[in-house]
Amino acid sequence: MSSRQKQTPSTSPAAVSMADLARELGVSMTTVSRALSDHHSIGAATKQRVLKLAKKLNYQPNHLAAALRKGQSRLLGVVVPYIEGKFFPSVIQGIEQAASKAGFSVIVCQSHEDVQLERRNVETLLNAQVAGVLVSLARNTQQFQHFEKVRSRGIPLVFFDRIPTTELVNSVVLNDRDGAFQATRHLLEQGCRRIAHFAGPQHLNIYHQRRQGYLDALASYDLPAPEELLDYSDMTLENGASAMRRLLALPLPPDGVFGAGDSVILGALQLLKSQGIRVPQDVALAGFSNEGFTAITEPQLTSVDQRCEEMGEAAVRLFLELAAAPKASFV
Repeated sequence: MSSRQKQTPSTSPAAVSMADLARELGVSMTTVSRALSDHHSIGAATKQRVLKLAKKLNYQPNHLAAALRKGQSRLLGVVVPYIEGKFFPSVIQGIEQAASKAGFSVIVCQSHEDVQLERRNVETLLNAQVAGVLVSLARNTQQFQHFEKVRSRGIPLVFFDRIPTTELVNSVVLNDRDGAFQATRHLLEQGCRRIAHFAGPQHLNIYHQRRQGYLDALASYDLPAPEELLDYSDMTLENGASAMRRLLALPLPPDGVFGAGDSVILGALQLLKSQGIRVPQDVALAGFSNEGFTAITEPQLTSVDQRCEEMGEAAVRLFLELAAAPKASFV
């Protein structure tokens, strides 16, 4: 499990702190704090100096730090695509356990794979004055302006699992590339030499990395990856069945399939069985996520385990690190 924290230079206006103002003015942080809050103990001239410099340097108060010092903001917001299957419920369990130990309660929202609802989820959490936001992106999210509102309020923002490929963000992810490499390598070790890949939307980092792992494994055996064997979809059960049907119609069908998710592979399995094609003797299958149903299919499906609870715990740890680091960039 890896996490990544983006840092911004201290010259950024958002990075100016009360300590910076105090140093520039040659006064204590207490004086600056009281001047900014219009405390009666600070003279008019001093208040004017502090306010003038704060405006000049575009000082923005760190409301999160203040709330945490006062023990007020103890809510952690979570946005996930859905709460079903094994993966996201298990991640949320890890988040709740780690958050509880740190004294936080958790609010969970579902985007249902809809970027518009995802935007409303973010607004809901901001209105609830959460101390941090943990997000796994909806499948069709390609613009990220709604997360700028989180950043602009100085609230730590952590992406997990489904993260953007287009920008550096604070994130917690599995080594998806290696997991995909190992799954594809397993098929190769079973004797498969013409392996198809059911890929997810490539603007989401997890699916991009899983495709790369598949390609790495083929390259390790000096095998090509013909475009006709790659199928891009939303990774549903129906997508898996239709993709498998197309592949079986090829002059040279695949003898193995690696899917970037389990539902899409289940769809392939159902289609193969309906056609009387044996799994794994004729076509071997491997998926990703280790959903509960993979253990009860006939035959059982090979799948990469994602260590879901650990991912949730790691996301909370990164949030706590960001909340404690005044110079950190939260998006």
